[in-house]
Amino acid sequence: MPAIRRLPETLINRIAAGEVVERPASALKELVENAIDSGATRIAVRIDDGGLARIEVTDDGCGMSPEEMALALERHATSKLPDDAIEQVATLGFRGEALPSIASVARLTLESRKADAAEGWRRVVDHGAVIAEGPFALPPGTRVRVEDLFGRVPARRKFLRSPRSEYAACLDVIRRLAMARPDMAISLDHGDRRILALQGGEEIEVRVAQIVDRALAGNGVTIDLQRGDMRLSGVAGLPTFNRGVADHQYLFVNGRPVKDRLLTGAVRGAYADMLARDRHAVLALFLDLPAEDVDVNVHPAKSEVRFRDAAGVRGFIVSGLRQALASADKRSAQTPDAAAMERWQVEPARIEPTYAPGAALRSMFSGRDWSAPRGSFHEPPSTWRPADADVLAVPQGRAEPAAPADEGLAYPLGVARGQVAQTYIVAEAADGLVLVDQHAAHERLVLERLRAAGAGDKVAASQALLIPAVVELDEVACDRLEEQAGAFTRLGLVIERFGPGAMLVRALPGALAKADPEALLRDLADDLALHGESLLLGERIEHVLATMACHGSVRAGRTLSVAEMNALLREMERTPRSGQCNHGRPTWIKLSMADVEKLFGRH
Repeated sequence: MPAIRRLPETLINRIAAGEVVERPASALKELVENAIDSGATRIAVRIDDGGLARIEVTDDGCGMSPEEMALALERHATSKLPDDAIEQVATLGFRGEALPSIASVARLTLESRKADAAEGWRRVVDHGAVIAEGPFALPPGTRVRVEDLFGRVPARRKFLRSPRSEYAACLDVIRRLAMARPDMAISLDHGDRRILALQGGEEIEVRVAQIVDRALAGNGVTIDLQRGDMRLSGVAGLPTFNRGVADHQYLFVNGRPVKDRLLTGAVRGAYADMLARDRHAVLALFLDLPAEDVDVNVHPAKSEVRFRDAAGVRGFIVSGLRQALASADKRSAQTPDAAAMERWQVEPARIEPTYAPGAALRSMFSGRDWSAPRGSFHEPPSTWRPADADVLAVPQGRAEPAAPADEGLAYPLGVARGQVAQTYIVAEAADGLVLVDQHAAHERLVLERLRAAGAGDKVAASQALLIPAVVELDEVACDRLEEQAGAFTRLGLVIERFGPGAMLVRALPGALAKADPEALLRDLADDLALHGESLLLGERIEHVLATMACHGSVRAGRTLSVAEMNALLREMERTPRSGQCNHGRPTWIKLSMADVEKLFGRH
């Protein structure tokens, strides 16, 4: 073994940088936190190429003297711990390693001036070596510029992602920090474009809606609860205002953005009986408690925390969220479909038939004449075509009529007899009673159709929209969708970029002709955010297909005709893997006639 030796200062700083500076977003987070702790009221951030080329943070805070600037660039030097009580830290950063660590792996220019100083000072450090310093003219405050990050550390540089991905991470950092400080004005420029321009002095619900989703303002509840020394505030979206991934949940502890399992588990528990398992709440929660009750030193980047009374914190969040949502249990997401509202206004009222005394009554399920003599039941010929025949029809494009009472029993899933709770199809087979979850079953059928349509080298059929739909999304979501536009075209979804924050939908897959383009694109963007970076193209397409299938399937709560129900049953019998939905749940169950007879004591 080689002899033990002391490492040189430059190598020590690079090792420390590995803990603190993982990517441009890590450096940006440290610099903005320093600006916030300086007492600034305005912070301006500028980045180029996702932060790979340049990161610049300017604030109007307290500033530093030349002596303090030199000390700030030494390891383990900080103004954020007035004494040795590290557990009492009330600032965002305190490790005292951020600036020297960044300066050891980049070219760092530090410019600062105190309010009472006649002039400012400038100090330039290039990968650990001071190369210039001297007087510099600038207004009171501090400006830090980081250039050529990891330029001389190729082993680290090659592991960075594309400028777009790094930009998305930087934008997420700014959003989270800006959300925690609605009193502060914050701007973000990427290249020559202004991305964010947030004014200071805003209410928390206004700031959150500006950053997360403007629709949250009308579809959320404001939270402000106190229990002992703990306070919970923020905005929680209604259960009906949900997203496909949990990326729209922002959690803060004592003003510090965190990604903590305990807190995310508490949110999931609060919404447990109000959301489907594959949907997630949209919210921003701010938990404040005494500094001695939370340990923020368990992670180098301070993104995880540990609570002294973990059970008490979890219970407070769950009960607080449930209490707030209970006050809004009569509300739902205020985003009605405009086309549906127009159809409601122009559709003529349905005239219910009236029956004279002694007249034959007809079943709403099968259309049989129930007053006919026993044994003479028959199904009338069906000439009705469902309104959504393109969605519910069998692959040949025709809706099958209801099967005759005796002939239908020969099918494995039998013949439809009715619908329960507008969700489950009740069918009678020769060997038992069949219950089918209409949404789960049709979701699987649509998925298999989409797979077959885009299999091999062929391009799936599209249904062009008469008027292309403009879907507004944030820029990062648009970037993700634009990168996959070619793959979407092969699946029949034709989209293109329509400015920095919008996508244009020109055509939908043939199997999704009735889908809502806006809802579809939002969920696809969420899917790509969750799986896009880590999965291979084939796996990514499978997730996209599953999301599309969910939007093209018959929903629970929709009344189906007998013809539609039987068409669904017949296609299930022809479709592989139709026994379970895309999420692994069963699509149908069968109760044998022997079991039915046992229920009534016949055996």
